[in-house]
Amino acid sequence: MSSPAPPRTDAPPAPTPGQTTGLVLAGGRGSRMGGIDKGLQPHRGLPLARHALERLRPQVGALLVNANRHLDTYRAWGVGVVADAQADFAGPLAGMLAGLEAAQTPWLVTVPCDTPGFPADLVARLAAAAQAEGADLALAATREADGSLQPQPVFCLLRTALAPSLRAFLGAGQRKIDRWTAQHRGATVVFDDAGAFFNANTLDELAALQRGG
Repeated sequence: MSSPAPPRTDAPPAPTPGQTTGLVLAGGRGSRMGGIDKGLQPHRGLPLARHALERLRPQVGALLVNANRHLDTYRAWGVGVVADAQADFAGPLAGMLAGLEAAQTPWLVTVPCDTPGFPADLVARLAAAAQAEGADLALAATREADGSLQPQPVFCLLRTALAPSLRAFLGAGQRKIDRWTAQHRGATVVFDDAGAFFNANTLDELAALQRGG
């Protein structure tokens, strides 16, 4: 593994929490959970998406939730709620675009609703990497037990100025996150604690999460 790039002396400071809006992505179809609204599934006394919001809160200056169902329930949590502009659950990039267009800050960070234990320093580390590498976006990756790297592209810090690019990408019928992020200068931050990124895609995985798995 190569050493991290040294900070650029000509780069602006890393984005601060006040310059960053946090977006919890809860707009999926939940097909692997039988079509239920994953963000509202209970976990240790709170809905999954609420755990993600509270985990993000101290790391950012503003909060949003991307949801396409039960909007009043999400709004009752006292945060802005944005729905996909595109119909039929177009995937996480559609939620990202909704957040980019709604954010009032120069940076947006996205996290999925089904990973309540993501790192408490997630945003700070992504911001430092974006600054050091002069990047328009920074993505998380994990170091797996076998030493391989596993991209975690939904954990993404990106400039809100990228909204037109993402809108055009989706308008062309594209959906793959890595194909879009590859179009822009990016940085990758490797987190050694892969368990912090454990996500509940199925009811079995949700049960494992409840057990602390």
